[in-house]
Amino acid sequence: MNNKKLLLSVINIFVLCTIVFFVSMSFVYNEKLIGQVLIVLGLLCLVSLKLFKMEIRPVGPDIVFGIIDNGILAAMALLGGQVAGVEGAIIGGVVGNAITDGIAGLFEGYWAELFVSEQRTVLGSAVGKMAGCLFGAGVVLVVASFL
Repeated sequence: MNNKKLLLSVINIFVLCTIVFFVSMSFVYNEKLIGQVLIVLGLLCLVSLKLFKMEIRPVGPDIVFGIIDNGILAAMALLGGQVAGVEGAIIGGVVGNAITDGIAGLFEGYWAELFVSEQRTVLGSAVGKMAGCLFGAGVVLVVASFL
């Protein structure tokens, strides 16, 4: 990867992180919308790949990783929070993250071996995981908002 492409990838991720942070903070107390907001932010991440003329297919394993990783993490944090408050949410998130990194890594690796023959890139991997994480947590929070 050349230096210009790496710099543009870093800038893209920094801009996405900034947007995700401020938009999600704006909706943090809106339990009915935060899940949908996270899903839209995940789509924004994938749209940013178009600026680099990247296809979604090579990013698929990273999206799958993020969906499983943050989906289970969000469920564990919600459960931990219900059982033991803030400390329970932290423990649920930490334990959930450790467990899901392993599980999601299995799915990511399987998906990559089975479906992706194209070259994987730094930007694709970063954006794919970011989008997948937003999708996974978004779906869990959408479902939780109905319970």
